[in-house]
Amino acid sequence: MTRKKNGKSKKGISNLTNTILSILKKDRNQSFNYKQIAAKLDVNDASSRNQIIKKLAELAVKKEVEEVERGKFKAVINTEYHTGILDLASKGNGYIICDDFEDDVFIASNNVNKALNGDEVEFYVYKRRHRGKLEGEITQVLKRDKSEYVGVIQLHDKYAFVIADSNKMYKDIFVPINKTLKAEDGDKVLVKLEDWPEKADSPYGKVIQVLGKPGDHNTEIHSILAEYGLPYEFPHEVEEFANNIDTTITKEEIAKRRDMRKDLTFTIDPKDAKDFDDALSFKILKNGLYEIGVHIADVSHYLQEGTVLDDEAYERATSVYLVDRVVPMLPEILSNNACSLRPHEEKFTFSAVFQMNDKCEIKNEWFGRTVTYSDARFAYEEAQAVIENNIGLKPDEISQLDKIDTTIPQEVSLTDTAYNTAPEIAQAILKMDELAKKMRNKRMSSGAISFDKVEVKFNLDENANPVGVFFKTSKDANKLIEEFMLLANRKVSEFVGKQSPKQTFVYRVHDEPDESKLANLQGIVSRFGYKLNFKDRKTTSASLNSLLKDVNGKKEQNLVDTLTIRTMSKAEYTTHNIGHYGLAFDYYSHFTSPIRRYPDVMAHRLLQHYLDGGKSANEAIYEEKCKHSSNMENLATKAERDSIKYMQIKFMQDHKDENFAGVISGVTDWGIYVEIIENKCEGMVSVRDMKDDHYAFDQEQFAVIGRNTKTMYQLGDEVIVKVKNTDLVKKHLDFTLIGKNE
Repeated sequence: MTRKKNGKSKKGISNLTNTILSILKKDRNQSFNYKQIAAKLDVNDASSRNQIIKKLAELAVKKEVEEVERGKFKAVINTEYHTGILDLASKGNGYIICDDFEDDVFIASNNVNKALNGDEVEFYVYKRRHRGKLEGEITQVLKRDKSEYVGVIQLHDKYAFVIADSNKMYKDIFVPINKTLKAEDGDKVLVKLEDWPEKADSPYGKVIQVLGKPGDHNTEIHSILAEYGLPYEFPHEVEEFANNIDTTITKEEIAKRRDMRKDLTFTIDPKDAKDFDDALSFKILKNGLYEIGVHIADVSHYLQEGTVLDDEAYERATSVYLVDRVVPMLPEILSNNACSLRPHEEKFTFSAVFQMNDKCEIKNEWFGRTVTYSDARFAYEEAQAVIENNIGLKPDEISQLDKIDTTIPQEVSLTDTAYNTAPEIAQAILKMDELAKKMRNKRMSSGAISFDKVEVKFNLDENANPVGVFFKTSKDANKLIEEFMLLANRKVSEFVGKQSPKQTFVYRVHDEPDESKLANLQGIVSRFGYKLNFKDRKTTSASLNSLLKDVNGKKEQNLVDTLTIRTMSKAEYTTHNIGHYGLAFDYYSHFTSPIRRYPDVMAHRLLQHYLDGGKSANEAIYEEKCKHSSNMENLATKAERDSIKYMQIKFMQDHKDENFAGVISGVTDWGIYVEIIENKCEGMVSVRDMKDDHYAFDQEQFAVIGRNTKTMYQLGDEVIVKVKNTDLVKKHLDFTLIGKNE
């Protein structure tokens, strides 16, 4: 009598050929016998083992596997493998972005093979295609993009699962009960992936932070930061180090610097700004030239390399500007005090000083460390009032200052600065405004792109609840500051970039737009009657500027602005200069905001190093720092967008009974996206909720079309919608479609 083995009995193993090949290809440098393959398939009965033995023999005859030694097999590799970055869709399918192919490679959900969104993966490409696209299969994960996820925990007796907030995380995360950090059922948590066993359906993780209850304001804001791995508080040792820095303005340090304390100097910033990292000085020289100083907080004087403070600033790389708070790169002792160019205080600064004529021709330039004294602080609204009223054109008519309050919106709470503006400061603002407009015109004629995208801002009550929405636009006062900051950034990078031999520097570069993206933009804006000319670089820039000007104030403005920005390449930091397409500069760096951007700190250090006669810095080290800075900037931008989306949904919660006019801002096969005209909040109308007909997506017309009625809802159409559902946790807003706005 034969003895039965305790094992799993299977009549047949499905898809055995592909399964065996997948196992062998995954570890293609290793050989396997039938027992090892059976173990990986979790089978141990005689029937299954015999199937594997027979299949290996068949594959060997077909030369798809080879027997490298008795009973041990390897896959025959006749496939070319590639590496790329996986971009997952919410349904589990994805696309791999790979330099080896012009177009993205489609990956079906069953071929993702435990890769997650953003991972660097190895893959091969099938001979078949998916809807015209190359199709492939991931063979292994080379590098995880992230290991921490925010989600809601569901507790069971002996284990828990975390359901991630991100719709791109297609698996729940298994957490042993002893690794839940005493989280309560339904809490929002931060979980860290630890392992993904080969036979496990879900990755394993542990809770590393309990964030709070879903929907609570602070919980959701902290969740946004945690999702992108952004810190909220400074470590104790960093705060302690910063608080012990000597921030006194000493005579010994002043003696090492150019003393510009007697030069007329002022700041212009948002009315709610807490840190002022740039100031302007103005002086008319005896030869008739204007000497204009761009003075930047000398952060590098306090932020010394090799300290815990510098390490922390580098890791953060940027301040993060959420709707209701700022997460600073530097502790408050520096960002709001020592390095902030506050009025009536002496400060150490790093300056770019220019002498120019009325044509904005630079006749002389100087870069170096300075000490300055700010005579006044202006809000943008105050400086704008000076410009709009031509205050200061006639110094003997000081009574013109009385006009200021007639042009300022009632909601603006002003300081006394504008009312006590000395004639010489008003004169300086007006002259610099005149020069800034000339510099801007020069830039535009050289091919710069004029992006004045409307920013959505919120009026918040004392509990950070949104009680109103308003739009921030760029006026003359904003553009005055912008032009002189651009001038300093450009001239600093030119000064270093044109040195011979070449010296390593940190550039802010922006590549030319992709031709296929421009073609897509043309297809969309043509729906609104706009035409673009892509004959050459100059006509492309001119037609893009014309487009942005023509849509100004129209219902489709925000849509077209957004689409045009998406057409552009992404600006980034690098040591390899290719110029800045959007600004039409051959050389450009970030130099003017070291309180909130680490690349500016690096630029200051390198510039001073070269001014002192130092040799070129190590390019490889700085290139790595540039990549890190670009990556952190990208994460901060995503967090900022999420906080705006969250606040928009929170705002719409209180407007569920209202009808809103909106513009269709996106069309997909699952629904249409609508942006409300009056507050820029965007939500989705599901095609399943459009009950009057069966609607199908028409990709060529950017529309969904009713099968029976032929009713068309097209990109750019005005419609009336009503709030159906607001989900603060998923940051999702659903609309009910009322109909077209005739």
